[in-house]
Amino acid sequence: MHESCAVTGIFAPGEDVARLTFFSLFSLQHRGQESAGIAASDGQTIRFHGDMGLVSQVFDENSLSQLCGHIAIGHTRYSTTGSSKVFNCQPIIVGEGKNTIAVAHNGNVINAENLKQSLLESGYQFRTTTDTEVIACLILSSAGATWEEKIRAAMHRLQGAYSLTILTSDTLYGVRDPLGVRPLCLGRLNGDGFVIASETCALDHIGAEFIKEIEPGEIVAIDSNGIRELPEKSGKSALCVFEFIYFARLDSSIYGRLLYRARQRMGAAMAIEHPVEADLVVGVPDSALAAATGFAYKSGIPLAEGLVKNRYVGRTFIQPDQRIRDLGVQLKFNPLREILEGKRIVLVDDSIVRGTTTPKVIKLLRNAGVKEIHMRVSAPPIKYPCFFGVD
Repeated sequence: MHESCAVTGIFAPGEDVARLTFFSLFSLQHRGQESAGIAASDGQTIRFHGDMGLVSQVFDENSLSQLCGHIAIGHTRYSTTGSSKVFNCQPIIVGEGKNTIAVAHNGNVINAENLKQSLLESGYQFRTTTDTEVIACLILSSAGATWEEKIRAAMHRLQGAYSLTILTSDTLYGVRDPLGVRPLCLGRLNGDGFVIASETCALDHIGAEFIKEIEPGEIVAIDSNGIRELPEKSGKSALCVFEFIYFARLDSSIYGRLLYRARQRMGAAMAIEHPVEADLVVGVPDSALAAATGFAYKSGIPLAEGLVKNRYVGRTFIQPDQRIRDLGVQLKFNPLREILEGKRIVLVDDSIVRGTTTPKVIKLLRNAGVKEIHMRVSAPPIKYPCFFGVD
């Protein structure tokens, strides 16, 4: 299954923020593998580098050295809106001079086309096909004497899911939609620096200390005067359940819950609700291994590593079209015949969304001589579509 990107932002005078942003994006690579980009500001000029590919492929010493400044935002992309093309790389930069902003976006704005049409009629021109550029131009065109006022005015017109990092020449902003569909957290770096990121694992990797989850509807502004937290009372909260099931990394925490523990408990609950007689518990690597551990512990059935994963094949849910996904599944797993042959196994997976992976994995296991396969899925059935950034 797949989700629309990772965002990060760093304000840290005296630090090599472009390099720190690179490392934070590296830890968020699992959220998007199509493209990566960083925009940085020295207080006067915003500079950008981005391209198609993984974070490690897009950036090198030369490109990072060009991104000078004490503020930066970064992005890794999986396209839910707009094609998988280089011109859609984020962060998106719009405006001129002091009226320039860069925006990185995780989510999906469901009224983007209507907003875009209104902006086109007002004279705005678009160079990408992303809803992120719509957000950026909407902020630019919104009423307000300050960027905070403009951002808030834009939020009142946006419908859907968005966690944003926004860069002006001298300020870093973190913004979360009123439903809080996508996660966004705040951390402190080396005393007077701050980090905003999609997941807490990005804070850990650069030595930042977790402060808080940015609340639904909240704007956080960080500049040379410090940090301003600008909450707006939000009603219903609707964090995407797939953050706990699949998207977020095992070593991240959301609202104080470590993802590894959450997924482990899902597996344990399955063992109680749907017990079975079997010889081995096998998790589909990597996203279902924690649930498999929980199932094995609660059921008393031994846990086995029955599938070996090729870690150089991307996440099959996070690929841009079905043909590539199908090929990816075939290359991704290899069963351990010596462990599995003649065995009754419980095959644990985290979710079934498209059903791309499951039939092929079962066929691989049958060909390896597995006697019985009992499927257990830690996510509830997916009955209805979601338009808030899940494809």
